[in-house]
Amino acid sequence: MRARFKGVLDPIGAFLIRLGLTPNWVTLLGLVGIGVSAVFLARGQFFWGGVVVLIMAPLDALDGTMARLIGNPTRFGGVLDSVVDRFAEIILIGGLVFYYLQQNEWLPVFLGYAAAGGSLMVSYVKARAEAARFVVKGGLLTRVERFLVLIPLLILGQPLLALWILAVLGNFTALQRLWLVYQQSRKEEDLPKV
Repeated sequence: MRARFKGVLDPIGAFLIRLGLTPNWVTLLGLVGIGVSAVFLARGQFFWGGVVVLIMAPLDALDGTMARLIGNPTRFGGVLDSVVDRFAEIILIGGLVFYYLQQNEWLPVFLGYAAAGGSLMVSYVKARAEAARFVVKGGLLTRVERFLVLIPLLILGQPLLALWILAVLGNFTALQRLWLVYQQSRKEEDLPKV
């Protein structure tokens, strides 16, 4: 997505740099915006929650763009970005869970729990596999796809459908990635020992 929208992101990133913002500050501003969205969701204002997420989502791409333009991407910035991404999804889903708790609707609460767990596991499988020197790319419902599901369904007032999709396909994606790692490990075992 960053490569496709480079012509749009680069000028915006350059403008933010001229304003004196750093990539890490943009990352944290995005998290604040997600927190605002979660407040809307917790109050049952799904349309406005979805609109705020739609506005905040590009910040996730801008921090990396800014780091590249400055010529100084840092390892800490990469870690901060990944950690904030996880917090953002938990906070968003937490807003929905809070709303459904107030309504005494337990199925959506369970789905929110499963969606948050799936989201974390998709990222964890990738991180753990890469630490073990496997290559993990793609999957059915990566972070971009999760937001492509969540944003329109919130705006359309269908948060329950969003939770179903995130819960089922998020956990499926974590297992899909684990299967990809298993397949790579089997190929390694078939190779002659050196």
